[in-house]
Amino acid sequence: MKAGDLIGNHSRAWEGATSHPFLEGVRDGTLPEGAFERWLVQDRMFVEEELGLLRRLLPGAPRRDQNLFESGIAALEEELGWFEEQARRRNLTLSARPERATESYLRFLRALAYEPYPAALTALWAIERAYLEAWRNASPGACEYREFVEHWSTPEFAAFVASLEEAADRALATGEADERADALFLEVADLERRFWEMALGEGRSG
Repeated sequence: MKAGDLIGNHSRAWEGATSHPFLEGVRDGTLPEGAFERWLVQDRMFVEEELGLLRRLLPGAPRRDQNLFESGIAALEEELGWFEEQARRRNLTLSARPERATESYLRFLRALAYEPYPAALTALWAIERAYLEAWRNASPGACEYREFVEHWSTPEFAAFVASLEEAADRALATGEADERADALFLEVADLERRFWEMALGEGRSG
């Protein structure tokens, strides 16, 4: 199995992860007031946890993948600084409580370090590929969101996602983790969909 096959095998779930009314609102400027800011604060929590995941996976990764993890760690550290700057510009509080959808995603990220390496790497690729496709679907974005759409759909990010897919394909070549990789891919798609819904106020914690 190749990682990219999972998108075609689960096209409906993937569409829910990468095409959503939230993204349509970003594209045409019709997001409800506060929805983007809510999402931004919650996504910063996600990035921080993902950084921790990459640091946990790095020591056990094959030597050929270690540079990829190191570049991902550096990019996420830079991303956290960028989030903090955006929060200052928008007067946002980054110490907000995680919403239910966010907490579910954070738990998932923590657990990935204990999955078979090929499955964990496939899930990581799915997370980043979904993010890239979602923001491409929001392109070019309404004026107030355009810098964000551009930031999350750069050629550099696309190249990183492509490198993750190549690494996942190598790891999956034995076929030993196909079933688990498939299950984690579906879980990523569901978590992504729920994260967009949370930003629109659906399924939020009270």
